Amino acid sequence: MLKEYKLSFNIYGLLLFLIIMIPNFIWFAVPAPNDVLRADSVTGGIDTIASVCQVLMIIAVMICCLLYFASWVGYYAGIVNMGVILGLTVSPCLAFLFFAIDRKNMIAVIPMLLILFR
Repeated sequence: MLKEYKLSFNIYGLLLFLIIMIPNFIWFAVPAPNDVLRADSVTGGIDTIASVCQVLMIIAVMICCLLYFASWVGYYAGIVNMGVILGLTVSPCLAFLFFAIDRKNMIAVIPMLLILFR
């Protein structure tokens, strides 16, 4: 039996998000005593390197998405070669992998590596 899906807005999802965000809104307006999240970092150099790496990771994700879309354009234009096929298969895997690494989601990184190198 096939179930029909529809794209729609779910008010309960928004409410869940807002409920979870309430402590964050309070923290933003009223800082906690001894608020270590707002303290100056003692690892400034490492933080700078991490920030640069995060920007590079997002750029890599965007490049992979652009390569993926360009590969589809090429495919529909009648270009069928190794570059286009690799663009259709490897680019989205790399985009998901880079995104998982950027989000520090190691649970997702392992299966993505398995998919990429199968």
